[in-house]
Amino acid sequence: MSEPNADQAESLDVVIVGAGIVGLAAAWKLVEAGRRVLLIDREGVAQGASFGNAGALAYSDILPIASMGMVGRVPGWLMDPLGPLAIPPGYLPQIAPWLLRFWRAGWPDRTKASIAAQSALMHLSEREMHGVVAAAGLQDRVRSDGSLELHESEREFKASLPGWQKRDEAGIAYRHVRGAELAEMQPGLSPRFVAGTFVPSWQVVSDPYDFAVALSDRLTARGAVIRIAAATAVRPVDGGVAIDLQGGETLRARQAVIAAGAWSKALSQPLGDKIPLETERGYNTTLPADAFDVRLQLIFVAHGFVITPLSSGLRVGGAVELGGLKRPPNYKRADAMLEKATRFLPGLKREGGRQWMGFRPSLPDTLPAIGVSRASPNIVYAFGHGHLGLTQSAGTGRLVADLVCGHEPAIDMRPFRPDRF
Repeated sequence: MSEPNADQAESLDVVIVGAGIVGLAAAWKLVEAGRRVLLIDREGVAQGASFGNAGALAYSDILPIASMGMVGRVPGWLMDPLGPLAIPPGYLPQIAPWLLRFWRAGWPDRTKASIAAQSALMHLSEREMHGVVAAAGLQDRVRSDGSLELHESEREFKASLPGWQKRDEAGIAYRHVRGAELAEMQPGLSPRFVAGTFVPSWQVVSDPYDFAVALSDRLTARGAVIRIAAATAVRPVDGGVAIDLQGGETLRARQAVIAAGAWSKALSQPLGDKIPLETERGYNTTLPADAFDVRLQLIFVAHGFVITPLSSGLRVGGAVELGGLKRPPNYKRADAMLEKATRFLPGLKREGGRQWMGFRPSLPDTLPAIGVSRASPNIVYAFGHGHLGLTQSAGTGRLVADLVCGHEPAIDMRPFRPDRF
């Protein structure tokens, strides 16, 4: 990483707050557009959700999480403190308004519009990511093995079919598999699974942290600057934007992008933008690579977690804990997923795992906030991607560059407006 010198500090063009994958992708597209970019991050490149996620480029994930089927499962899930969704009792009053919006987002009148918006962003993101990967020379860090969503009963499988029909209408290729084909696709899978759905277009990166670091290296080679610093405020000033840093320093820039993931709310709210950003605390365990021969990403929807083969090991993780930024981790949730994984993959070796917890920045309608602040058109937001930050990073980067450079956005931006709430 490089530090800005005094001359750079006096002539900042665009400052991006947040050096996770969304901030890096925005920086890439801005540098391509000829802009000078400084990224600042409180911990460094990809130290938040971009560090330990499941590594998926999940372009087929166009359904809002708050589909009616999902909402119906929530009460049962909440009864299990180690299940797919948990809310600490003390946090429930604080998150109640978010849950109400989540419930409303699952109504049919909202779902249709949400799918259309998500589909548009996914198509853009897939195209833009292909371009970024090619230009940055990262082809060896992306695998196209597909994904396999698994079901333990006919009832569970049939409940998934309306969602697949919606994907079919959006032109997403998939096929349902059973029996010998299912066993061949993932040898060693428990016979408890009666059906699966294979998505051939699904991709995974070799490792999300390594992918982000490699992109940051290419960025700095192209002239971008990355600095470890904590932004305490972003505010409009005459001629541009001021970014206040912890320790008393203030940066001046023509424009700023807030892409700080789960920490973005603290910067956007003082600007008058009351965006209902919440933090989905996700857990995982990364086992040694030889723990099991997993051929492709395995998705256990009813249990809220996935198993992904990465260059860094076999990652077992997911689930959701709506508990904010301050509560200590509850790694019993990671243990519970690992216990299930040993039942689903008999013979899985559980020893030598590394546990992790990260904060997914989530909005109740499953769509990110991408747009300008009400305080100033020189401040652009790009956060709230939930489980889809890596997937939608390049598309979001393109939209950020369009907004910053004053170009017509590549897609309709209205569904992602920060003020839609």
